Amino acid sequence: MLTWTRILLFLSLPCCGTHRGCYSDILPTATIGILVGLCVGVMAPLIGTFLVHRQLALIGDALAHTAFAGVAIGLFLNAVLNLGVSPYLTAIVVTMVAALLIELISEATDAYNDVSMAIVLSTGFAFGTVLVSINAGGLAVEVNRYLFGNLSTVSAENAALLLVLFGVIVATVALTRNQLLYVTFDETAAAVSGLSVSWYNRVMVMLTALVVVGAMQIMGVILVAAMLVVPVAGAAQFSRSFTQSLLVSVVLAELAVLIGIAVSYYGGATAGGVVVLVAVAIYVVSVVIGKLQSAAGETTSELGSITTEETQTSSD
Repeated sequence: MLTWTRILLFLSLPCCGTHRGCYSDILPTATIGILVGLCVGVMAPLIGTFLVHRQLALIGDALAHTAFAGVAIGLFLNAVLNLGVSPYLTAIVVTMVAALLIELISEATDAYNDVSMAIVLSTGFAFGTVLVSINAGGLAVEVNRYLFGNLSTVSAENAALLLVLFGVIVATVALTRNQLLYVTFDETAAAVSGLSVSWYNRVMVMLTALVVVGAMQIMGVILVAAMLVVPVAGAAQFSRSFTQSLLVSVVLAELAVLIGIAVSYYGGATAGGVVVLVAVAIYVVSVVIGKLQSAAGETTSELGSITTEETQTSSD
């Protein structure tokens, strides 16, 4: 895949005089960036499909704001104590703790999920803001690239970390797909059948936390939640089952990533913002296609629908 990526970039990038020097400088960074983008294009809708069908679309935004606190902690420790810790590692720890807190607050107070998400979101972002301000704004410049994402600054180490997260997320979903599917569509029946609903709820929010931190490298804290929701919403316009919705959402996300990265290279814009705009444009096109199908008498599924075969498989 990387070989074809290099070839496509070689053909698409504009000439800058000395071909050899120009492409040799750009290709390594571009290859890493595209690899990271492709991974995000798989794991974000993979988890997002479950979240959207469970009406938890905003949890990505809540965890993204706590990821900002995690990054701020890492940068603060490096600036004040000179520890040399990776801000992404501190972001992973803080975001996973926040994910568990969202579930624990909901269980302990019987509050709706959006209440616990709002509490965690506000607390995380406030804590990160305080840390940045304590250092007299010295962290502001470094924080900006985490807020908005920067494809060109994705290092090989961070790419390797993302690949590890990608493997963990995909493997976990593959091993627990039926249980997650059952809990997603009928918590009561899942509990009666002996499944630990609270456990699988925690698994889902922790996987979401990993996706948020991984996607933050190119999407930034502000935009990372979009990749969890927008491709899934687009796929739902003409999908007839949960599995079809998941697969189509991955295709739409990958399309948005590839087009967005290409446009950002030519336009000199931030890749994360362009990717989200492309994803939204694809969503609009999907809505139009869905309306045309409805007008033609074809049926499409609504968010939350599932085929009989999937329900039976999940309950086994």
